[in-house]
Amino acid sequence: MSTVDNAQLRERLRTARLVAILRGTDVDATVAAARTLIDAGVVTLEIALTLPDAEEAIAQVVRDAPDEALIGAGTVLSEADVERAAAAGAQFMVTPTLSASVEYAVAQGIGVLPGVYTPTEIQRGHDLGSAAVKLFPASALGAGFIRAVRDPFPDARIIPVGGVSVDTVGEYLAAGAFGIGVGGPLIGDAATPGGDLAALAVRARSFVEALHGA
Repeated sequence: MSTVDNAQLRERLRTARLVAILRGTDVDATVAAARTLIDAGVVTLEIALTLPDAEEAIAQVVRDAPDEALIGAGTVLSEADVERAAAAGAQFMVTPTLSASVEYAVAQGIGVLPGVYTPTEIQRGHDLGSAAVKLFPASALGAGFIRAVRDPFPDARIIPVGGVSVDTVGEYLAAGAFGIGVGGPLIGDAATPGGDLAALAVRARSFVEALHGA
């Protein structure tokens, strides 16, 4: 697999609408959780670089993933992070802020989802050419914020992350969210040694069903 540019990432996200965020503590557990998600129909994944040896996890998941899967790197803070994530096989980048890594990824033709929180940052993220922006932490603002901010920015592609649950998927999408990003409420303990992969599969299917019903 190779990197996707922002136009390609935007179209893939338009279809998938769900990004699973894996912030694991162990490479093997993270890889197992990623494979479980893909088998359950969640095919767009973000593996955080906060995981020790995250590059190994990314490489393993990318190697075994089907063509429809899209594997990205998260917590990409610097130009060096972009380089090492891409070298490991990550197809897109996710950042927590509008850090230098965003402009660098765009310049390299790599799709990126920058983290934003304010209307000014939402506009800036789109002006830089990103595929979409990651609203984090979304739970502090709620779906009403997305609905309100899309009045002046009707074309904004906003993906809420942070506190999105299976019960609020429909609420965020109805407010105009471009998709959703989910970490803990979906992953649970699955990306840690001894984590419950069966429970992860159940949660993954629940999120997929919620998206289809929205």
